[in-house]
Amino acid sequence: MTTETLKDLYPLGEAPPLGHVPARMHAQVIRQSRFGQPTQAFRPEVLETPAIGPDDALVYVMAAGVNYNNVWAGLGIPVDVIGARQKGGEKEDFHIGGSDASGIVYKVGENVTNVKVGDEVVVHCGSWDVHAPEVVAGQDPMFSPSFKIWGYETNYGSFAQFTKVQGHQCMPKAPHLTWEEAAAPTLVGSTAYRMLFGWPPHTVQEGDAVLIWGGGGGLGSMAIQLVAQAGGKPIAVVSNQSKFEFCKRLGAVGCINRKDFNHWSRLPDWENQEEMNAFTAGARAFGKALWDVLGERKNPRIVFEHPGQDTIPTSVFVADTGGMIVICAGTTGYNADVDLRYLWMRQKRLQGSHFANDAQAYAFNDLVLQRKIDPCLSRTFKFEETGDCHQLMYENRHPDGNMAILVGAPGVGLK
Repeated sequence: MTTETLKDLYPLGEAPPLGHVPARMHAQVIRQSRFGQPTQAFRPEVLETPAIGPDDALVYVMAAGVNYNNVWAGLGIPVDVIGARQKGGEKEDFHIGGSDASGIVYKVGENVTNVKVGDEVVVHCGSWDVHAPEVVAGQDPMFSPSFKIWGYETNYGSFAQFTKVQGHQCMPKAPHLTWEEAAAPTLVGSTAYRMLFGWPPHTVQEGDAVLIWGGGGGLGSMAIQLVAQAGGKPIAVVSNQSKFEFCKRLGAVGCINRKDFNHWSRLPDWENQEEMNAFTAGARAFGKALWDVLGERKNPRIVFEHPGQDTIPTSVFVADTGGMIVICAGTTGYNADVDLRYLWMRQKRLQGSHFANDAQAYAFNDLVLQRKIDPCLSRTFKFEETGDCHQLMYENRHPDGNMAILVGAPGVGLK
């Protein structure tokens, strides 16, 4: 094909010739003027295809995964991601979200050696300054001040025909998965992997009881499988008995319906004995339900947390002596209370965790490649439905497992 016949914009579902980067691309775009609920915030636009630097790769996106971070981006809270980047010196007045992708490499920077044009990849969302002194020295890049979540804290995420990523973010796509299946699990799976295996000595061991909040969701569905793979005993907490079978299929030894209890909240004032007694009774009843699921009086060595405000008091209460509560979010709120008596006298650990480094993301992806992880894709949306699927997530009406959006792939079921 001659350069005269090459287009500067291709319709969705029609891939440019391999290696040809058109000047413009279709994208689902958020702007400050329409911050609000997802169906208001996302709009299709045609924008310039981003240029890449020497450490970057340009990926033609076949499908994109859906995560709650771009519900936040569309709302403009708790952070105006566009304004934050502009304060840092960036010029763009828009945000292209999306922190999970499957696709094909179309261009690489001069320093990129792990992938080449034509490689089929999935993308993990950890980005950082690869030349930062602490990163070069071999420290965990997750602790670098330069760390950012691609597609949320950075622009040009996966809700566009082309996405700009760092080369190290590109990992091999599992050939047995469709484009939409491959796009679904990387963010939640890598996050779960770090939570469960990144904080020694509290890594999942054979026989460990592990309490997993939100077992029916994207994050919880990955955690159940990872614990089961390691020989642990995952117990899933869910919001409806209809989710029990889904969690058990993934490897949960049993489930607890959180709606069977009503003590979820921040702790009452410690001097209010009546209210404290009511909380303790609720937490003890929850703990007994946990023992009933396990079939023994055994407390979880690890509690896998993300609801935060409503559940942390109970998580700290039920964790085993010397155990760990590891948390990566606060979906019910960020202000959580801890009864310090249980923390210090029972020597429990409250550990924050955030996404994953390269080693952890690649370790999770290796399990996907080995067919040991089900991506738990529950529903696939069209590109024009990007706002709709985020709206379902915002309203907590999304299905169990993970969701994906077709971008460059012309249809579902393609590999």
